[in-house]
Amino acid sequence: MSRRIILITGANGALGRAMAQAFFAESPDNFVWLGIHRQRERADELAAANPDRCQILKLDVTDPAAWKAAVAEILGIHSRLDVLVNNAGTHDDALLAQMTPQSWQNVMAVNLDGVFHGCQAVLPTMISQRGGRIINIASLSALFSPAGQTNYSAAKAGVVALTHSLAKEVARLGITVNAICPGYLESEMLAGMDEPARQRALLQIPMRRFGRPAEAAAAVRFLACAEAGYITGSALKIDGGIF
Repeated sequence: MSRRIILITGANGALGRAMAQAFFAESPDNFVWLGIHRQRERADELAAANPDRCQILKLDVTDPAAWKAAVAEILGIHSRLDVLVNNAGTHDDALLAQMTPQSWQNVMAVNLDGVFHGCQAVLPTMISQRGGRIINIASLSALFSPAGQTNYSAAKAGVVALTHSLAKEVARLGITVNAICPGYLESEMLAGMDEPARQRALLQIPMRRFGRPAEAAAAVRFLACAEAGYITGSALKIDGGIF
């Protein structure tokens, strides 16, 4: 099949948009759904520029009912769903001693619960198709957890563990489940860092530069393609060589 139907959550951010562009470039037949909860200005621009290949979908990833409605809307138009990219994420950094329960719960709800709800929502369709690709966006913080990110690091580590376990559950059904763990990317999160913090971050990276969203998006596109059919349960670091 040349045409694939792809759903990307958190698609208003730099990485989400870069992944959509990667799938557009892969094939003129690909159709990309952009899952958005609140901010959507940049996603709207992307959809407007690709009216026959892209559509916005209102989706609160923390709400199982919203996931069910979103998948039903996609299936109502295309009768299939080939790729899910769980990209929606948030952070609310603080030292654990000062972290509020609400901060912990909100970060876990979006970053980890949202992945659970998304995978559960698409699995019946992918199982019936005997095929599908799920790519979960984790973080380098899942593997090298920094101080001040206990909530975010725990959530992303949970995403990696969920990926490993689910990959085993669906391996015989033609469904692959993988994760990527980006390091420092030129994105909204990095833009919030002051210059001294940026310089300290650069010193941790052997390549001495920050990654581009398109570089992470290329890995996602590969993991979603037919040629990556024997790769499952992986968590790929994309970090310029941080060990």
